[in-house]
Amino acid sequence: MKKIIVFIFSLLLYSCTKKEKTHSSEFLIAQKELTEQLTKISKQTDFNGFGVAIANENEVLYQNGFGIANLEPKQKYDENTVQNIASVSKTFIGIAILKAQELGKLQLDDPINKYLSFKVTNPYYPNIPITIRQLTTHTSSINDNEVYMKKTIVLNDTINLKQNLDIDISPTKFNPPTAKITIEEFLQNTLDSKGKWYLKDVFLNKKPGEIYNYSNIGATLAALVLEKATGISYDKFTTENILKPLQMNSSGWSFDSVNYSKCTNTFQDKKTPYPFYSLNTYPDGGLLTTSKDMGNYISELLKGFLGKGTLLNKESYQEYFRPQLQAKNFIDRDTSEYGDYNIGITMTIYPSGNFGHFGGDPGLFSVIQFDKKKKTARYYIINTNPSGSETNKYHKQINDALDIYTEKLNKLSKLE
Repeated sequence: MKKIIVFIFSLLLYSCTKKEKTHSSEFLIAQKELTEQLTKISKQTDFNGFGVAIANENEVLYQNGFGIANLEPKQKYDENTVQNIASVSKTFIGIAILKAQELGKLQLDDPINKYLSFKVTNPYYPNIPITIRQLTTHTSSINDNEVYMKKTIVLNDTINLKQNLDIDISPTKFNPPTAKITIEEFLQNTLDSKGKWYLKDVFLNKKPGEIYNYSNIGATLAALVLEKATGISYDKFTTENILKPLQMNSSGWSFDSVNYSKCTNTFQDKKTPYPFYSLNTYPDGGLLTTSKDMGNYISELLKGFLGKGTLLNKESYQEYFRPQLQAKNFIDRDTSEYGDYNIGITMTIYPSGNFGHFGGDPGLFSVIQFDKKKKTARYYIINTNPSGSETNKYHKQINDALDIYTEKLNKLSKLE
């Protein structure tokens, strides 16, 4: 009898808990309406597929995918479709660096040569050390020169190799699978004055810490510093300290670490897929993930901004989002709505004070955006090359729908 009573009590407790986490019918209707609107738009776009996620400070409000992921065989783009998110990946570098700082493995203002096995020094200012903070705020004076642009993108296989190597993705280019190397080897070849690809133009004639200059290679160097400071590879460190805690179980830094059958092609246009590719400098733009997983990620970042995050302590999150630069650090400051007006630790801060990050690689555009007043976050990605005004028209339609339903779902959200 005692066991039966305990069982009934447990069942009632479970039922109550479950009921508390059940959304209202109005919330579910709003989700359905958003799905219907985005489905309608997806049938008209000049890109094949796209994914979205929205969140507030308490939960993921919506996540989904629309359109086409692959043509042969035809495969739908959904919330579990895996796609490279390009430079939005850089926001993970900032979280990882600050986590390593919490663990006592490094400090933001440490000189990077304290950790590297080769020297990285601006030849114009050889006595001024480059710091980790400068790498994460794009003020290191390291510059993405032509060597970087031409050598980082690597094809995954040799199918139609000659034809694929000739595809125009300027200013970058495809390289054969045999060109795949570690980030340490790539960076040493490029940044070490004794490296086989070294050219002086990989540095600006500016003092380290002086001028904002967006640098992919500098971001990847921050990831290498983390590897050397912690003794753990960047992909493993971020998996253990970011992906797993956030249950981003469909995400990873290589095709071997995700469900390959769920990977979308990226496309030159609606009819022409690109071959699958990866990056030698994978930390700067190589995360493979899903709309579902990115919902968890943007929700955590919003919580972190509001002092409720779980990946980092409050002080680290404050540093992550704190504007790091001043007007004097910009030669031509971008004052447009989503311009690079300032930066936290890898997180772009817009003139409005809101923040986020954009990404772009062959066949894709991606963005995460946060509204600090409304306390909401958004993720949006497409799998086809943007084509100018036509693509922008559909971007606007999608974002207008997201604006309306983010507000509705946020008001109707009941999870605490």
